[in-house]
Amino acid sequence: MSNDLIQLEAWLTEAAMAATSVGTLDTVRVETLGKKGRLTALLKELGTLAPDQRAQRGAELNVFKQRATEILERRQAELRDAEVEARLAAERIDVTLTVRPETEGRVHPVSQTMDEIIAIFGQMGFTVAEGPDIEDDFHNFTALNIPPEHPARQMHDTFYLPEQSGGSRFLLRTHTSPVQIRTMRAGQPPIRIIAPGRTYRCDSDMTHTPMFHQVEGLVIDRTTHFGHLKGCIIEFIRTYFESGDVPVRFRPSFFPFTEPSAEVDIGCSRAGGELKIGPGGGWLEILGCGMVHPNVLRACNIDPDVYQGFAFGVGIERIAMLKYGIPDLRTFYESDLRWLRHYGFAALDVPTLTGGLTR
Repeated sequence: MSNDLIQLEAWLTEAAMAATSVGTLDTVRVETLGKKGRLTALLKELGTLAPDQRAQRGAELNVFKQRATEILERRQAELRDAEVEARLAAERIDVTLTVRPETEGRVHPVSQTMDEIIAIFGQMGFTVAEGPDIEDDFHNFTALNIPPEHPARQMHDTFYLPEQSGGSRFLLRTHTSPVQIRTMRAGQPPIRIIAPGRTYRCDSDMTHTPMFHQVEGLVIDRTTHFGHLKGCIIEFIRTYFESGDVPVRFRPSFFPFTEPSAEVDIGCSRAGGELKIGPGGGWLEILGCGMVHPNVLRACNIDPDVYQGFAFGVGIERIAMLKYGIPDLRTFYESDLRWLRHYGFAALDVPTLTGGLTR
């Protein structure tokens, strides 16, 4: 390569390295390769050369053009990387700083209550089972011994999805009992699970919402009996309300999926217009339970002559309202930050039986 091109390349290298931004580098590019640039001026001189000299000079200029392009592109990549690094450094967040008070999050009472329930039953040896929110008729009704004419199947109580081509219809589960059915059909006893989750029913007032949360429990074994059910429920209630003297009574009731069935009441006092859980002469219904109906066991391919068990279900919002003095169920879902700051829990207040359910 001729001396003038060697000098031009040296100048270009120095100018490119001196450029401090992509914009400045573009000025160097235009001065070198632009329409009025130094390389263009040399190309215009080709017409004054002899044919043999013209071919040799043209080849040298093409080589220089390629090398100049490589120098510029390499420097451009370096400058862009440097700009990205500078931007990242400028926008860096120091994660070691303490959280600002105005951005402090709170755990919703439903989440906290669900964690409390899981902690209590986990200590008893229960595991958590889950299932889909969208269910079919078999898992939500038929397998639970709910007859076709039962009111729970009616449109006014259940959210049905559009009818399928074969005439069947999916629905939003009305309880978490389908999780029990799926668990029993997926394996053999012994079974000891709780099934927390969202459920859906067509209802809305101070004590009902179209979507709410339930936790249901299921125990299946060879020797399980009603005494085990009573002991489990009483232990849960007194642990959850953190009081060893909460009166508990079982009243005969009817549910299609259990036999015998019972509703559970807890003692309370309404003195002075204030509801207080504990001794006081009053009673408050809190959950339903019973021994699993033989027809339910048969629908899950479990022999009722060999196995028996119990089940129970409780509304999470309901017991949260009782424990934390929340008067209106609808406020759980109004997304009011003032309400959440008042009734919410600190993120690190994880419920345990050793450390305490509420701190």
